[in-house]
Amino acid sequence: MDLHQLRCFIAVAEELHFGKAAQRLAMLPSALGRHIRMLEEDLGTRLLTRTTRNVALTDDGAVLLDDARALLAQAEAIAKRFRGRGRDRAATLRIGAIDSASAGLVPLLLHDFRQKRPDVVIQLAEDKTIRLLPRLLSGRIDLALVRPPEHPDKSIEFLFLFHETAVVAVPEHHPLAESGKVTVQDLADQPLIVPERRSRPHSHDLTMKLFAEAGLQARIAQLAEEKQTIVNLVAANIRCRHRAALDVADGCHRGALYPP
Repeated sequence: MDLHQLRCFIAVAEELHFGKAAQRLAMLPSALGRHIRMLEEDLGTRLLTRTTRNVALTDDGAVLLDDARALLAQAEAIAKRFRGRGRDRAATLRIGAIDSASAGLVPLLLHDFRQKRPDVVIQLAEDKTIRLLPRLLSGRIDLALVRPPEHPDKSIEFLFLFHETAVVAVPEHHPLAESGKVTVQDLADQPLIVPERRSRPHSHDLTMKLFAEAGLQARIAQLAEEKQTIVNLVAANIRCRHRAALDVADGCHRGALYPP
């Protein structure tokens, strides 16, 4: 039994829905279910009853919920106290960031920060939002630059930085490459390479939302997990790819253009 398993259990117990609890924790439902099963095996008892329609606490689950909340609160208080002491001694700041922020925003912020605090060592971890938020919750990083999940964890404080603007990446000789501005209607018949929702839920949902708001349906030709793979395919004249403007800073690739 570990704290992350207890955190997973509390989320499911409060939401009584694995999908909503997984969104709250920014993790996959399958991974959440695995942590719950491991916790039940460690304790030797069933904590939840599951059917195709609902989730409910067992008697043992109800008892554990109060204890788990108290234990987690105590652990977080201890961690907070000692993290502050450790930072003062080690002068290390551990930052997590999504790939687009690592290439565009983070270098600018670190340049200014290092001028003010040259004594602080920066440790940068680049990863996806769905992996960075659990690391933040467990104390393995101090802050994270992410796109907020649809259902943020209440124990995380989110501070708004800026809104992103959507752009589209097209092959260098694509007819839209010469356009001063591209609308969603211009993409109605274009085959798109779209981020896979499992690994990049925000980018995927943004693409679908833009088309839905325009009364259109995205013509998805291919799904891909990694942004650089998508940009390479665009540059190779495979398909069009809808992408967020923040990605442009590190995503520009020879052969791919980004009309707004």
